[in-house]
Amino acid sequence: MHFNLLDRNNNISILIAGIIAVIIGIGVARFAFTSLLPPMLEGFLTVTFAGILASVNFAGYLSGSIFSMFIKDINQKVIFFRIGIVLSIATTVILGITENEIVWVIGRIVAGFAAAMAFVVGSAIVMSKLSFENKTKAMGFHFSGIGFSILITDLISRVVLSSGGDWKDSWLVLVFVGSLLSIYSIYILSFDKKVKTNVVKHKFNKALFTPFVILIICAYFTEGVGFVVQGTFLPDIINSLKGLEGYGNLTWTLVGLAGIPSCIIWLRLAHNYGSVNIIIIALLVQMISILIPAMTSNIYMNLLSGILFGGTFVGLVGLFMNLSGKLAGSNPVILMGAVTTSYGTGQVVGPLYSIYFIEKYGNYDYALYLTALIVLGGVLLLLFSKTIMTEEQKKL
Repeated sequence: MHFNLLDRNNNISILIAGIIAVIIGIGVARFAFTSLLPPMLEGFLTVTFAGILASVNFAGYLSGSIFSMFIKDINQKVIFFRIGIVLSIATTVILGITENEIVWVIGRIVAGFAAAMAFVVGSAIVMSKLSFENKTKAMGFHFSGIGFSILITDLISRVVLSSGGDWKDSWLVLVFVGSLLSIYSIYILSFDKKVKTNVVKHKFNKALFTPFVILIICAYFTEGVGFVVQGTFLPDIINSLKGLEGYGNLTWTLVGLAGIPSCIIWLRLAHNYGSVNIIIIALLVQMISILIPAMTSNIYMNLLSGILFGGTFVGLVGLFMNLSGKLAGSNPVILMGAVTTSYGTGQVVGPLYSIYFIEKYGNYDYALYLTALIVLGGVLLLLFSKTIMTEEQKKL
């Protein structure tokens, strides 16, 4: 089997370039922040300010996701994708060279928008370039990039910190690595010549939004909340438990490792047993992962919590995206945009109530209890949705 990694139309090249785009957009511009949270908290950050930064970062991501629904032309998608990659890297430079809080807030908003361009628009380009019979499987591989993005940015940060650098050096090394990788991604995820596109004007179809679809959208909001508290604070949550100081980053590394195969596994299960059934199971597993740090400071249980969290949140993104794509049929962008907006709103809300509980009680327990309760709400919505599903929807 001979293939050229510089061939823009080779499926393997396209998947590699797509995963690199996720590492830059979701890893460097988003998850590296969680990985570097413990040293930054020792530096100049407070937990409250970290929560605010996370919330504005997701607000930026949310605005980018909504904006991406309106980019119809593939050539424009390529331009915005490139802007996203460049901004993801440029906004990261800020974190390494200044401690000005206003600059950080603006930087995190822009980084959020950039991450959506790199991830949401990048995924659309990957999907349109791939030439597989079954794209669902291929997209499972693409979404494994989320796990890689956590793992690789975490390992880079660890290497810098363990070799005597501080968190600022880590940011600058991430910028350097991201810049090098981005060249390949930008080169492959483009087209040899201007693509003639018949822009199909999709009418905004209200008929798509059946009661069943609205329940799915609401359930994805609860997953946005369910993901974000650990997705923002996990290393600090673990470090704050008695006897587990210093284990936060190991737990975060396990989140990334577990995230890599999770999409591929969950999507295969959904194919066999129906998406809604599998989403319910994944949400219940995630609920357990959220409750573990609030219930016990046992090291093995908390490491398991990281594995269960990484193994569900990445898979749930793939499951909801795949389901909404199937429900929407020929017009996936509107429905995918609607579910992403719902998820994004949950991500903005989560850090804000967390800050309130952390300040009031001095620990993460109440924030975790409320988060688990909200995820349980998502499970109940989906159980109800099963009572109004059509035969067709059961097969999805």
